Amino acid sequence: MAFPKFEIKKSKSGDYYFNLRSKGNGEIIATSEMYSSKQNCKNGIAAVKRDAPVAEVDDLTLLS
Repeated sequence: MAFPKFEIKKSKSGDYYFNLRSKGNGEIIATSEMYSSKQNCKNGIAAVKRDAPVAEVDDLTLLS
């Protein structure tokens, strides 16, 4: 099994979601929202691939 990787899954309710597994140990490091179609789920994966490299980190713990 090659890592990192996205895995598309289907919930008991019939919605689709994806898990992102880490490169190092293959553990799940992110789980998506639920999508009504597999294509929408694939679009969500594409958005993560596109946007994550430039995403900022907003540390909301500093507001406490």
